[in-house]
Amino acid sequence: MRFFGLWETVLTAPDPDRLTDLGKRLDELRTKQAEGAKRPPPNQSGIAFRFATELVAALIVGGGLGWGIDWLFGHFGFHTRPVFLILFFIVGIAAGIRNVMRAATEINAEIAKGQSSETDDARRNSPWP
Repeated sequence: MRFFGLWETVLTAPDPDRLTDLGKRLDELRTKQAEGAKRPPPNQSGIAFRFATELVAALIVGGGLGWGIDWLFGHFGFHTRPVFLILFFIVGIAAGIRNVMRAATEINAEIAKGQSSETDDARRNSPWP
């Protein structure tokens, strides 16, 4: 009979007071997490490091793929030694520049969003209408 008693407590309707208390605690946690998620805008050294990392990573991947394809073709008797290395290095340069441009767009949007929220706060706190 103990088994049925357990299912009876599971299947009964929950206490509404407990549910509202749980909802309030979840709302408090969400607001705390939203406040903690605010990051300061990136500084100049962080931006430069990200740009350099994006560009260097794309060059290494492009050059590595080209070298690997040249090695693979050379291993099977097709001697294309520098062709794919040069080709994929150029593709890596293009991908790196594209990644840097995308990162710059993201950073500009983040900075603009931070400045607009600061401007809105200043307007709300201003004594002038």
